[in-house]
Amino acid sequence: MSKQGLSLGEPAEVEGCCSPLVREPLSAAQSTELARLFKAMGDPVRLRLLSLIASHDGGEACVCELTDVFDLSGPTISHHLKVLREAGLISGERRGTWVYYRVHPEALGRLSAVLVPSESAVGS
Repeated sequence: MSKQGLSLGEPAEVEGCCSPLVREPLSAAQSTELARLFKAMGDPVRLRLLSLIASHDGGEACVCELTDVFDLSGPTISHHLKVLREAGLISGERRGTWVYYRVHPEALGRLSAVLVPSESAVGS
């Protein structure tokens, strides 16, 4: 478990013994929503931004603290943060001239819950 109470390894409300992928096929709506989340995380910069925000002290990070980590322009970082925000993985709050970002743990929970293998699959 991380400092903020987020853990990418702990599923959120997994029903029964199996992950949703093993229990039954995903519906079209479920697969569309999950694909949108995974696609947003499918870029190395966005995945790193998500990790930096989630692991930051207090569970939130100022954009001013994120831009210096990358050898990218401010507008490029803003674009990647917008993609994460539009996917529902993070939210931002303006305070003065800066925006502070926070990860949505329920979105990460949905992603991890669908991938958790069943007990029987682990032992195979």
